[in-house]
Amino acid sequence: MTDDAADDLDDLIRRVDPDRWLTSRFVGAAAARGDLIALYAYDHELARARRVASTPLMAEIRLTWWREALGEIYEARPVRRHPTAEALAAAVRRSNLPRAPLEAMIDGHIDALEAGALDAPGAVAWASAVEGSAAQIAAMILDPASPAEAAQPAGRAWGLALLLRAGLASRELLAQPLRDALADARTAARSLGAAAFPAVLPARLARYCLAGREPGPFARRLALVLASATGRL
Repeated sequence: MTDDAADDLDDLIRRVDPDRWLTSRFVGAAAARGDLIALYAYDHELARARRVASTPLMAEIRLTWWREALGEIYEARPVRRHPTAEALAAAVRRSNLPRAPLEAMIDGHIDALEAGALDAPGAVAWASAVEGSAAQIAAMILDPASPAEAAQPAGRAWGLALLLRAGLASRELLAQPLRDALADARTAARSLGAAAFPAVLPARLARYCLAGREPGPFARRLALVLASATGRL
């Protein structure tokens, strides 16, 4: 992947996923930061597959396209010419990432398509499969020695916050699951090494959803700086 392509992908995530882009700035190593951006671009493409499709069937076809891309990556076949697929392939090779959590992200979206409207258990299942898996992979990228599963609750909290932000579930429905996820995230994150901590930083911003407010850019940056400095969510 060329430097220009990597910069384009970074610019994309800065535009479509500004909060997680901001957390990626706490990663010092350029290669690891690039792999993290590739992961977040993959997450964005899966979400976009559902968002832009006119029918659930079309959404599933788009998600299947990404499952086939994973097959190419893990079966050492030529990878389709798509910036995110190429960047993800490079991240998988560099960090020796397992296939299962990347597949779980696709499965989470497909399960949600089949379920239709999300109830509380469905929302938690989606958040765990999609964003919990993403946080777990992020921890693997940043610190292979850390217990990556410890990042899962933070990803679940972030996923629930995304559902609230998008208006796909009510605060009444998700307030308690989000509280539970944040409590689990604070406990689990203590077992992560400092290098892996940016993988769970989005959960710090998910806390604002419980209060029903969206802070400005300075408040977001300050919250992340303090969380990173203290190692506490």
